[in-house]
Amino acid sequence: MCGIAGLQVRDPSLEPRLGELLTGMLHQAAERGPDSAGVALYGDARLTPPGHSAVSLLAPGDASAAEIAALVGGDTAAVTVSQSVVVHSPSLPVADLERALRGAFPTAVVTGRGTDLAVLKGVGHPDVLAEEFGLRAATGRQGIAHTRMATESAVTPEGAHPFSVDENVCLVHNGSFANHATVRRELRAEGIAFDSENDSEVGARFVAAQLAAGHDLEKALRLLCERFDGFYTLLVTTGDTFAVVRDAIACKPAVVAETDAWVAMASEYRYFAHLPGIESARIFEPEPEEVYTWQR
Repeated sequence: MCGIAGLQVRDPSLEPRLGELLTGMLHQAAERGPDSAGVALYGDARLTPPGHSAVSLLAPGDASAAEIAALVGGDTAAVTVSQSVVVHSPSLPVADLERALRGAFPTAVVTGRGTDLAVLKGVGHPDVLAEEFGLRAATGRQGIAHTRMATESAVTPEGAHPFSVDENVCLVHNGSFANHATVRRELRAEGIAFDSENDSEVGARFVAAQLAAGHDLEKALRLLCERFDGFYTLLVTTGDTFAVVRDAIACKPAVVAETDAWVAMASEYRYFAHLPGIESARIFEPEPEEVYTWQR
């Protein structure tokens, strides 16, 4: 059992409140996943200044943010947030920044990369992690959150969600993939490396492979439905897209609420109770194996 929450803001006047609203949703999800938690934030200028490339990683040993930035060099800056570090640069492309970080810290686990994406995750109670993230003060246009109750792999920061293995793409998952070992072997045979033994990372790597093959996100998720066995509700985001899909039985809970000002997805309706305008929102339960997407 895990908890999923996500919010895409359409009304720019709500962007300063993204973190406040997402914190309330994460709190409601805490009892579904007390082992670990994580968030992905799109457009939070505290962590990813506009126009900067950004790479998120699990904190590598005792190195401070200043030491990390110095080792990467150039105009790089870094900020430590709880168990994560977000490194950003106004001049390096995302791929070059990630390459420089991996060169300086060969064993570091990269947890996210993009133009304005920060991924923060760790082991601990979700409410405690939200405070450590400073989530309530976060701003931006889109955010997703996940609370984990481990069933398929150990409780580690690497196993926490979101999984972000492609530029600006994030995935959170409630459920389990029955054939993840088989798909993992197939992807490894294609040269794809993994950071954890988590079954959800296999789903994220599969989606990334489909996007790299030229499919759009909707098609990539339809192909996932064809290839993966098991029970799942997935929330997947790119820089401008918010997508939800469930397995053929749809036994894992999911509910969507939508107004002119925002669209939100959660494991339970109560996560929405504090959202502005919820009393007039269109609310529905996603149908099995139907891919829902929203863009802003």
